[in-house]
Amino acid sequence: MLPPDSLLTLTPEGLFCRAAQAWIDPWRPVPRALITHAHADHARPGCGEYWAVGSSEGILRERLGSGIRLLPVDYGQLHRIGDARVSFHSAGHVLGSAQIRIEASGESWLVSGDYKRCADPSCAPFEPVQADVLISEATFGLPIYRWQSGAAVAAEIVRWWRSAPDRPSLLLCYAFGKAQRVLAELAGLGVEEEVLLHGSVQRLMEPYRQAGVAMPPTRPLAELPRGESLAGRLVIAPPGAMRGRGLRGLAQAQSAFVSGWMAVRGARRRRGTGRGFVLSDHADWPGLLQTVRDSRARQVYVTHGQSSVLARYLREVEGLSAAPLEGAFEAERFEGDGEPP
Repeated sequence: MLPPDSLLTLTPEGLFCRAAQAWIDPWRPVPRALITHAHADHARPGCGEYWAVGSSEGILRERLGSGIRLLPVDYGQLHRIGDARVSFHSAGHVLGSAQIRIEASGESWLVSGDYKRCADPSCAPFEPVQADVLISEATFGLPIYRWQSGAAVAAEIVRWWRSAPDRPSLLLCYAFGKAQRVLAELAGLGVEEEVLLHGSVQRLMEPYRQAGVAMPPTRPLAELPRGESLAGRLVIAPPGAMRGRGLRGLAQAQSAFVSGWMAVRGARRRRGTGRGFVLSDHADWPGLLQTVRDSRARQVYVTHGQSSVLARYLREVEGLSAAPLEGAFEAERFEGDGEPP
């Protein structure tokens, strides 16, 4: 747990900064919320006001309601909130994702939110930030997790797609972040064919288009004329759609799942798909370690996933003061069951 007199403390509502009178990614409705990104386990409804990076506005309003009181900020802009100085820095996770740095009484804390360090054409790149204390995620906090580039994975997806010209190819991935990243990676490879989207993916596309993210042309699957052949077409849908009725005409499709969890033996089998592609919007093991080093933090707290493993490594190998941070933080689960890995 965090010391009761520290700059950030844990309350029943979540991570609280008394100097700013604000909560970071609160678990319950609060008067003032500082939001790292728009995934559902970080941005919840009912708060009085939301501070978030401006490029996440479209997603936040789609998910939390168009009438929320949103105070959009720019990356790197310094804000005086109460007695604290607060800035948002790119986390490289999804569109508009941020690390939040808070400074007050001569001490600085950095809350990473979810982040990744590998290149992603669908969002701003990760920015290394220094602070006295770092709170880092550890979703993939084991040495077995080491990612190849998104372009390399996209090339694998294209080969898989092209291998079945006589039937549809159904690609399952989370509706916000992962789906748009896959599309942007495909555009980077020169793919210009129209991609069909499940409605839950389509609803979140406009903020990415407005941000200038290059993607192939897309169309909602539901707008396809009834009876039109889907042979050779690529369809992107969230895993949860497999339990619904929105995937008409795809009974004979080859299917694949896109997730960092596909690096785990047996994960593809548990998801019931024929192929798994390893692509995550979270940092891998080397990325986690590099982020801790770049922060130059004297104290590290680790949340989500493999928090105990990473904290122990930081203590025993890196020689840092590090500890798991327990609380109501949600450990990441398979995409479609919770927030995306």
